Amino acid sequence: MRPFDPQQDRAVRARHPRAGSFGPDEDPWTVQEAAWPASGPAEDRLRFLLRYAILAPSSHNTQPWRFGVHDAGVDVFSDPARALPVVDPDERELIVSCGAAIFHLRVAAARFGWTARVVPFPAPKDPTLLARVELAPGPPDPALAALLPSIPRRHTARIGFEPRALDPELVGRLRAAARAEGAWLEVVEEIERRRAVARLVAWGDKAQSADPGFRHELARWLRPNHPERRDGIPGYALGLSDVAARVGPMVVRTFDLGKGHAARDLELAESSPALLVLGTALDGRCSWLAAGQALAHVLLRLTAEGAVASFLNQPIEVPRLRPTLTSLVGATGAAQLLLRAGYGPPGPATPRRPLTEVLIRT
Repeated sequence: MRPFDPQQDRAVRARHPRAGSFGPDEDPWTVQEAAWPASGPAEDRLRFLLRYAILAPSSHNTQPWRFGVHDAGVDVFSDPARALPVVDPDERELIVSCGAAIFHLRVAAARFGWTARVVPFPAPKDPTLLARVELAPGPPDPALAALLPSIPRRHTARIGFEPRALDPELVGRLRAAARAEGAWLEVVEEIERRRAVARLVAWGDKAQSADPGFRHELARWLRPNHPERRDGIPGYALGLSDVAARVGPMVVRTFDLGKGHAARDLELAESSPALLVLGTALDGRCSWLAAGQALAHVLLRLTAEGAVASFLNQPIEVPRLRPTLTSLVGATGAAQLLLRAGYGPPGPATPRRPLTEVLIRT
């Protein structure tokens, strides 16, 4: 078991206290609730809400979303240029990521007194238009509004967790959060079942690392510790030194490191207090969008209650392993995401592109 190491966490945070060397007006993580433009134009208020949407998690931190602001609300588009054709050939994870951004938008809207109605895929002739979020002043959902402070505090935690189990009442609230978005959540806490899921993670690591296409695609999204780009995975998020972060992409492209990754992730999965498998009854674009909203709801609920999580999606990304994972947790339908959850500090923030880079004219 790899215990939570506070000394390691302090060292990482001392080297990289923020997610990039950007000015305060450019860093999306600096959004402040007190800056809400209550008396400004409607477009300014919508743009402010979107500052929370762009803090959503995404696969490889690709941030594959674009937004169009109009009188009725916000159109949410995918960005095909940020797709991952090797690991995500059907763009399932891309749509899940955009669904998470939609949930963040709904939370922000509720906090500032707006109601949100999500219309999935409103234009069949434009497959990049994933949803229209209709926003209007009205009685907000207080449960959603209460999650807003968790948005800037939610970060993926890639190191080991404390050994204590998740609070049973929290487990129930996580399941309810997934159900509220049209998904299901199975929580794997028993050691033997965790070991079985962990073995799937290890097999997925080996299968992916053996694929040169996967390695080249991953290397494209790895960044140095002081990145100029505001996307991808900086080395500090993986606990890498400056030198290791600089040579990391070359190493990943060149060498099959699957055995080492499998051993590390096997240990992380087995030693985590709980593994969370999030899925849907059906499997398609509407289900993927719902899964993204459920993912964000679960992650913000974990954050609100002092817990953290990280992703172990290898058994879902390797097609032959996905049905096995779904069956292993006793679920029907399709597993969409696998997370490890527990207690400990969140990881460091990873960069986000400013709002000006993701807004489009509609």
